Amino acid sequence: MRRYISLVIMVTLLVGSLGISMVSATSAFPYQAKVNSSALNVRSEPSLQASVVGKLNKGDIVSVTDEDSDGWVQIKHNKLTGWAAGYLLGKLDGSGQESSPAANEPPTSGTVSTSPGSTATVLADSLRIRSGPGVGYKVVGSLSQGEQITITGSQSEWIKIRTAGRTTGWVAKAYVGKGAVPPKHSGKGLRGKVIVVDAGHGGNDPGMIGTTYETKEKDLTLSTAGYLKQELQSLGATVIMTRTTDKKPELSERVRISERADADAFVSIHYNSSEKQTSGILTFFYSEKKDRPLAQAIEDELTEVGGLRSHGLSFGDLYVLRENDTVATLVELGFLSNRKDESIVRGSAYQKKAAAAIARGLANYFG
Repeated sequence: MRRYISLVIMVTLLVGSLGISMVSATSAFPYQAKVNSSALNVRSEPSLQASVVGKLNKGDIVSVTDEDSDGWVQIKHNKLTGWAAGYLLGKLDGSGQESSPAANEPPTSGTVSTSPGSTATVLADSLRIRSGPGVGYKVVGSLSQGEQITITGSQSEWIKIRTAGRTTGWVAKAYVGKGAVPPKHSGKGLRGKVIVVDAGHGGNDPGMIGTTYETKEKDLTLSTAGYLKQELQSLGATVIMTRTTDKKPELSERVRISERADADAFVSIHYNSSEKQTSGILTFFYSEKKDRPLAQAIEDELTEVGGLRSHGLSFGDLYVLRENDTVATLVELGFLSNRKDESIVRGSAYQKKAAAAIARGLANYFG
């Protein structure tokens, strides 16, 4: 991302909240999957606002050819092609049997009874409560893994529930069950938190290109974001990636991913540039009240990483911060215009150290 001296110029920087916050799967394409819901809408684009181009029935077999970080998958069934909610499909193995739960779905622990008055346990890291039985309804609350709920009704793949705190609403049936809760990591402060990790640039927007080794910023941001995802998951967080391939989401889409997921924090990863031989790390915030505390917590851990020193915090009038209702920060992890910085940041060792530092900062912020 280009910088002119100390001025920040951001160039063109999916999880819909499908009842829960989820992480994009990383399956090879194409693969076969089976429809697990009683009816599945197929849409022209990976969005609830997109037009419905067809419908499939429970048990239909489709070919999955692509997926995005919102949890949508692109499917083909006979002459029908479009996008559908991945969590309503089950991947099939070579013998035609489901090899795993539906895309991005946590492992279940026993079959839940939907009889009114029965109880169930939340299996997902973070489960959204909605005002009606569908992802188009307003989010009215959330639950964490292990919480107990009382079932008061059901409709198709959704159940109506009442929480211990007397909140009522609807949740996706696939993410509650009976029996023991799947084990979680105990990470400080991040248990049950939903973090959006944004790898800057992508596609036809390479970002900054290193002046010595011609390192593309878009490649560094994606690999670093992957390391950060691993660190956060090891600390118990649910991670949503704005991109997992070279495909570039628009700035507005990156923000929508965060807001639709009702995320707890948004972190955008970038690498810097300057006309001067500037070196080091910068952490940006937009709102003093909303964003600066998170930026400060992360910068405290980025004081010195892998031989690069932090220049502290800076106000950034950047779209993904300014337009984001989620607590958000953007980190610049070195200057690709500086020979020393570029030689350091292109190595996986540095990226892993930076990712670990950012994860510690997030844990401290929520702790």
